[in-house]
Amino acid sequence: FRSINVAFRKAFDPYANVRPVRTLVPGGRYENIDLLLIRENTEGLCVGVEHYRGMHGDPRAAAESVMIITRFGAERVCRYAFEYARANGRNEVTLAHKANILKFTQGLFLEAGREVAEDFPDIEWEDRIIDATAMHLVLDPHRFDALVMENMFGDILSDLMAGLVGGLGFAPAGNIGTDTAMFEAVHGSAPDIAGQGVANPTGLLLSACLMLDHIGQQEVGTRIRSAINDVILAGRVRTVDMGESASTAEYTDALVRALA
Repeated sequence: FRSINVAFRKAFDPYANVRPVRTLVPGGRYENIDLLLIRENTEGLCVGVEHYRGMHGDPRAAAESVMIITRFGAERVCRYAFEYARANGRNEVTLAHKANILKFTQGLFLEAGREVAEDFPDIEWEDRIIDATAMHLVLDPHRFDALVMENMFGDILSDLMAGLVGGLGFAPAGNIGTDTAMFEAVHGSAPDIAGQGVANPTGLLLSACLMLDHIGQQEVGTRIRSAINDVILAGRVRTVDMGESASTAEYTDALVRALA
């Protein structure tokens, strides 16, 4: 397998990648951001079905990747997005796609989403071309609420959305399947800063909050979120990526004190 995450997705089928972002540090370019992206996690280009084609004596003269979209996969992630939106008080779902060009694969994803939307008359829905969606997320992110899209588009736009609220250090994620779930910070392991004490643990802690919500411990998750809000808003103990000089340990100690 290409990575541990790919191996996990193959083995346990966590088809919905849940990536919420919310403004935590005031004074940035955007205030009051509260967005949710649901990314299909098991299909599309990111599954890595690709190969070389040889020609004119060059075995690697060309490379091809296969985008796999199934009606089953598209339908279940779109249904999950609508159900998650309903359960979490969100009013609109935007399906972002490239069906104007990729008429078969992206067209099938869009078709499945339209059919699912009919089962949720209480949730507004729209579809948008993916490139226009990226532009409007930068121009006016408040026009969106929840978004759903295929694997690679979701991978790209979820990082863009993290940038709206200060970076990957604030971005949690959950990988949800029928019988299994895994929660992780979006930023990965960041080996380039290992041992330096400069990592922002907020994304990892918020991922733990998503896990607590998932297992019915919402009250505990809410306490942790409140502690994070209190420490950041107080402004005295913030990590380097928040514009201050606190180490990872100092920031974490402040969170522990806020929870006490």
